[in-house]
This record gives sequence, C-alpha cells and structure tokens, in this order.
Amino acid sequence: SSNKTLVSPGGVFEFGFFKLASSSCWYLGIWYKNIPERSYVWVANRDNPLHSSTGTLRISGTNLVLLDQSKNTVWSTNLTRRCVKSPVVAELFDNGNFVMRYSNNSDPSGYLWQSFDFPTDTLLPQMKLGFDLKTGPHRFLRSWRSPDDPASGNYTYKLETRGLPEFFLRSEDFLLYRTGPWNGIRFNGVPEMPRLLDNILTENKEEITYTFRMTNHSIYSKFIITHSGFFQLLTWTPKVQLWNVLWSIPNDQCDLYVLCGPYGYCDTKTSMCNCIKGFKPKGSQAWALGDMSQGCVRKTSLSCGGDGFIRLTKMKLPDTTYAIVDKLVGIKECKKRCLKDCNCTAFANADIRKGGSGCVMWTG
Repeated sequence: SSNKTLVSPGGVFEFGFFKLASSSCWYLGIWYKNIPERSYVWVANRDNPLHSSTGTLRISGTNLVLLDQSKNTVWSTNLTRRCVKSPVVAELFDNGNFVMRYSNNSDPSGYLWQSFDFPTDTLLPQMKLGFDLKTGPHRFLRSWRSPDDPASGNYTYKLETRGLPEFFLRSEDFLLYRTGPWNGIRFNGVPEMPRLLDNILTENKEEITYTFRMTNHSIYSKFIITHSGFFQLLTWTPKVQLWNVLWSIPNDQCDLYVLCGPYGYCDTKTSMCNCIKGFKPKGSQAWALGDMSQGCVRKTSLSCGGDGFIRLTKMKLPDTTYAIVDKLVGIKECKKRCLKDCNCTAFANADIRKGGSGCVMWTG
C-alpha cells in the first residue's frame, strides 16, 4: 500500500499512504507531487493511524473504506446512501479535491463525497470554509498536534455567522484572534491581506462560505493553521524551493482578542492600548501595571436624546456576534435608529462597496 498512489491529471497532487520520519504510524492523505519536501494538504485518518505499512483502500458500495492488515475499518466516508445507480469511482483533481462519484455523473453537485468537505489544517484555492446550509457540515480548519503528528491539535480557524460573517482563531475554547467582520470586499481587520488573491464570500440560502483564488493561477498557494497557532498564507517559490510566508496572524500584540477591553483600542504603531475620545481607563492601577483588559469607561454619563457620535476611522469593527444587523437600510437611517435607542453605543455600514450600505448597531 505504501508505494501505490493516485496522481491528479496535471500531476499537481498525489494521493496515497505516507509515514512521517519520526513516527511508525501510517496515514492516507494528499500532498503536492512536484514539491521535493512533502507538503500534506489533507489527511483522512489523522486521529486513527495505521500501525503498519499494510493498508487497503477499497470502494464498498457507495463508501470508500480504509482497512488495516487485520481487515478492520480504520476510516470510512461513512455514507448511508445504499442505492448504487452506476459504478462508483474515486478521482483526484488538480485542485487537490479527492471525490467519489457515480461513473456516469461528473457534475460537482452530484458528488457522493469529497475531501474538500472535510478539511484538516489546510485551505486550498477553490476549497470552501463555512456552512453548507443544505447538507449541514461546518467546514473549518484544525491544526496538527505537532510538526510530525497530524492528529487533531489545539487550534481551530472557523467562520462564524451570527451578526456578520467573521473568522475566529481559537485554542480549544479560548478565543485568540478574530479577523473583523466581512465588509463586502474583505474582512475588516485584515487590510494588509496580500493583493495576490481574491477573497470570495458567498452568502445565500444554500451556503455561507469563504474561499479564495490567486490572481496568478500558476502559483502554488495555501492557507494553513500551524501547530503553534498561527494562520498563514504560503506560496511556493520554485527558485529557492521553499514555502514563502506572505501573511500571518496574529501578527502583533494588537491582534490579540480583547487586549484593550471595552471602549479601548490598540495602536498598531506602538502596540499600546488607548481609550477612545470621551472615555478613560477603568482601573488605572491595572493599566499602569500593563493590564488593560478591563477597558475604559465614560468620562460623563450618557444623556439619552442629547448625545451625538464621533467618527472613528481605520479601526477594526467590534465583534458583531450580538450586534443588530439590517442590510436593507443605509447609514442615515442607521444613525437615526441608533439615536432613538438609548442602549445603542455605535453604528456602521455593513457593506463598504459603492459608498456603503446596510446597518450594524452595537448596544450595551
């Protein structure tokens, strides 16, 4: 089993069994074929490895099944569909997607199963993260446990859709970083995202998903969540035969979640917390000791009906998980609504395209 592989039509990806240098365990996965240093983009049995090089992958009905040397099932696509309309085939594509389909149906909507629906630690171009509202899976990335162990690690990178769509990086249940909400063009908190790629967010009745494509399709590229908790965009540089890190988050202290607390903001030039205009540190002693997580409080109390707003620019928008979102009204109506609601503390456009549209209001 260790020397039999499937290769995509253009010779970009290879599918088969592999073993990592410092381990005796065997895995079924996908890697770049033409890159000397093996770069794995998907692992089927990451949490249930084979303990010898003897493994068998077979099609059983409409399922793909991995068996160990004792013929025990180690991994399966676990489909419940029993009706076999025509012969079932497995196929590896040049985009890195490994699919099962009926031999007489090559339409993607008719795939029985595809590896793109079950990501490990890597997001490839055309691969989607987020929610398929028809079939149910929440596609997200989970890190390897270590560089030599593809088992499920501590870090996840997930698209959340309460409020406006936004990615969250977590270590188990501890929130480390968020991208800022989607603003129609990109995620608000990552203006430095390289211009080498197009961000694509789809939001309709069937799916809420994110994918990307490179402007130069000949470049090998991937997003990866590392075993140490960084989310990175990598591109392959043939001249030096290395993966180049184009972008990585968290990038600095200001990227850390709720570092400066409520009504505080972090200045990326100094990595220092500040209070927005009209507010002062809550717990000045803690601030003096370097703990700004309690945030800031108002210098004067709110006077409902008599207050106005200050415009804040070049800021990552607050978390919209509990915000009020209405995509059908403009910024003027948004301001009116916020002024009428004594609990409303801030508002913004939901979408910045074509001069701005939609309304997001934060309360509390």
